[in-house]
Amino acid sequence: MLTHKGIWQAIDRLAAKYGFSASGLAKKAGLDPTTFNKSKRISREGKPRWPSTESVSKVLDATNASLGEFMGLIGDDAGGGGPYRIPVIGLAEAGNAGFFDDAGYPVGQGWDEVPFPEIGDPNAYAVEISGESMAPVYRDGDLVVVSPAAQIRRGDRVVVKTVEGEVMAKQLARKTAKKVELVSLNPEFQPRDLDMDQIAWMARIVWASQ
Repeated sequence: MLTHKGIWQAIDRLAAKYGFSASGLAKKAGLDPTTFNKSKRISREGKPRWPSTESVSKVLDATNASLGEFMGLIGDDAGGGGPYRIPVIGLAEAGNAGFFDDAGYPVGQGWDEVPFPEIGDPNAYAVEISGESMAPVYRDGDLVVVSPAAQIRRGDRVVVKTVEGEVMAKQLARKTAKKVELVSLNPEFQPRDLDMDQIAWMARIVWASQ
């Protein structure tokens, strides 16, 4: 049975699976970025508001997902066996020893967990943003989901850990064999140029909370 909750749940899961927030998926599909906002899912009279078939069709085209794939994301057992949970850690705490291996994969104890749709990377984890260097896109307290398995390209937003233990969320402006240039989205913060031997690991941000 198709339910209002199930359809919206499938849209959220589809967005996360392909590395978007709900608003990012709407924009990718050529829709108004607010189309899938939580406030748009209930009318002013308090009645459930369903997504249009046109908007669903457009997000399927934007992600190259099939209708069968979309239908498989509906329901509490979508993706196999109930809610998927990923580890979560604060940005400042992530610099402490014992939370990551040398390749940047989450290990050890002390992680909290948050429910999240399966995104195809069993080593994905969430980081809670602190500071304002990525404002207004990422604000203090926002969660970003990081996939160590995701390929990184120029322009991607990333989490980087230095060999000295500093962990930061930045945008990759340029990468060569010897250097990495990182920029903040907030123009009040200066770019960071790091030698490759200063970087312990770098992983791509694939989703961010609204």
